[in-house]
Amino acid sequence: MEEHKTVESDDEYPSFVPGTERKMVRLAEWIHEATTVIWFTGAGISTESGLPDFRGPRGIRTRRGKKLRRSTNRPTITQAQSNAAHYAIVDFEKAGKCDFLISQNVDNLHLKSGYPIRKLAELHGNVTRVRCGLCDKTFSAESLGIDLKRSKRDREQRIKKLTHPCPTCGRPLERSVIDFHDLLPEGDLMMAAVWAIRADLIIVIGSTCMVYPAASMPKATKNNGGKVVIMNIGKTELDNICDLRFSHEKIAELLPRLWEIYQARWGVGGLNFN
Repeated sequence: MEEHKTVESDDEYPSFVPGTERKMVRLAEWIHEATTVIWFTGAGISTESGLPDFRGPRGIRTRRGKKLRRSTNRPTITQAQSNAAHYAIVDFEKAGKCDFLISQNVDNLHLKSGYPIRKLAELHGNVTRVRCGLCDKTFSAESLGIDLKRSKRDREQRIKKLTHPCPTCGRPLERSVIDFHDLLPEGDLMMAAVWAIRADLIIVIGSTCMVYPAASMPKATKNNGGKVVIMNIGKTELDNICDLRFSHEKIAELLPRLWEIYQARWGVGGLNFN
């Protein structure tokens, strides 16, 4: 039997590299100058909450390809807690510098961090929420007394339909998390597209930008004259169009430092050098 290799050390992925601070100052200036700022998150923002990403250096698919041992000391997706990067985005939203957030994640960590749902498009659903296929509204499963723990049969047969009716129209609700063959929720997709076109700055965090149509959002911003910033360890499919790239830094340390820089210059009581 072939032995599994050990998982890589954290030392291979330093928090900051030469030039990081200078690039963060530039990004803070862009955020300040922008009229409309949107943020776009993938699985990489949640890795420091204990959840693995997919295509990152230690992602699920990467480990399988390298025959690396699966980690057994991780929280489940419902046990995971928001990390400093999630909370930094909330800080920017409160400061008026996150007009909209587009997320590919289903882990509910943005809402756990206090981010307002009215300014969030969860393109791939949410493990804690249910959706109406007719009116496209989502609801907290807990608030409706719905237990979303999937049985083995549900997982094998990809059963999404629930018996609980939609509070708005009465149609049976569905689990909101989409499978690979499912269409993205029309309302969230439309809102994301509108904001992507409108934005003059989009900050992409923890995504390889390989999954469409979600990955078309940064392209829409770029095509309409906006700037694209990408923060992701490892290559992405949109590296060739981005205006600023962070490729080595740990996101849960990078975003709080970015907030500190922005707050020091343009926050309440900040120096406001302009």
